[in-house]
Amino acid sequence: MTDTSSPTTDTAPDSFDHVVVGGGMTADGAAKAIREADPSATVLIVSDDVDEPYTRPALSKKLWIDPDYTESDNDLGTRDASGAEIRLRTSVTAIDREARTVTTDDGRTVSWGRLLLATGGTPTRLDLPEDDRVVHFRTAADYRRLRELSGGGRRAVVVGGSYIGTELAAALVQNDTRVTLVTPDDVLGGSVFPTEIAARFEAAFEEAGVTLVKGRRVESGSASDAGVQVVLDDGSSLGADAVAVGLGITPSTELAEAAGLEVSDGIVVDASLRTSDPGVFAAGDVASYPDRILGRRRVEHVDNAKEQGAFVGRVMAGADETYGHTPYYYSKVFDISYEAVGTLDASLETVVDDKGDGSAVAYYLSDGAVAGVLLWNVEDARDAARAVLAEGTDVSRDGLVGRI
Repeated sequence: MTDTSSPTTDTAPDSFDHVVVGGGMTADGAAKAIREADPSATVLIVSDDVDEPYTRPALSKKLWIDPDYTESDNDLGTRDASGAEIRLRTSVTAIDREARTVTTDDGRTVSWGRLLLATGGTPTRLDLPEDDRVVHFRTAADYRRLRELSGGGRRAVVVGGSYIGTELAAALVQNDTRVTLVTPDDVLGGSVFPTEIAARFEAAFEEAGVTLVKGRRVESGSASDAGVQVVLDDGSSLGADAVAVGLGITPSTELAEAAGLEVSDGIVVDASLRTSDPGVFAAGDVASYPDRILGRRRVEHVDNAKEQGAFVGRVMAGADETYGHTPYYYSKVFDISYEAVGTLDASLETVVDDKGDGSAVAYYLSDGAVAGVLLWNVEDARDAARAVLAEGTDVSRDGLVGRI
């Protein structure tokens, strides 16, 4: 899957029907959809990654816990399935909307008929040393590096108590690594889950042997031959052989903004995922889109990346469609699987339907309506959750228990 070559400077075509900036799951979905709709169309994917498109969630889940699943299995097969040309280790440095070209850092100018910005985001970084033992986790290369730093009883500090941080802590502790997880929450997951569910979540990590440092943030750090030290906001420090940071991303909107496209917590698009320039589209983690149920939002989860990628590929190839999918997100740690639709915020009023068998459904209420639904060890209920969200203020709080 890894391409070790340098960017090429050969005489490859410099004009494509479709140019995709970004090489993630959204780009994969778009390229495959374009190929299906218009097999004769030419597609270029420009990616600053070192790997061709892969399944991102497996980097913090399946690749750690399924010994039969390899990085080769995780490759999406974009090139063969879509016929797209893929240029790795290459960044787009400028967009000329009038000339309909992009300029790349290898000195090329590429013409496009339609342009897709699937630039995703960059991981939130801390004031930690630039050291191979500090991994701000985002890419397959980060996964490989963290693998090298784990196991054998090594010590790892994981920073972040949300999705990526908790998944990495669970993955590492299940692979013979002594893990300390730093979270700002007083109870792990307490800012997201209702009190009783957060308590279960925290207990699962403690039972697995993860050391929890709660109510703390990392402020700085240092590195030496002996290891990496992180300094917390109370002045205490933690030593480790590796530090993994999982604090979410900042959307990569710089190109769009420089090109004069509308940007507001992401690249603003309409219901067809068009930007303020009808020839330029944006999708995936970077897109601020109008959700048909939940209103305008930007979603950083795989379901959204895949669905928007396939959708925007069809529209770029000529389809007249409106995006109508409300995405879900999910996580899996130890024997806990949870999915959610909408907003999970423990500061909202919640109604918890405890099923008594280790599963539960939690409803998050805002202004008289259900703003989010958490499905805790509950399967095949995403459409039911969407239906509750779509009811708006007509939802009866007393009638929520038993709805799903």
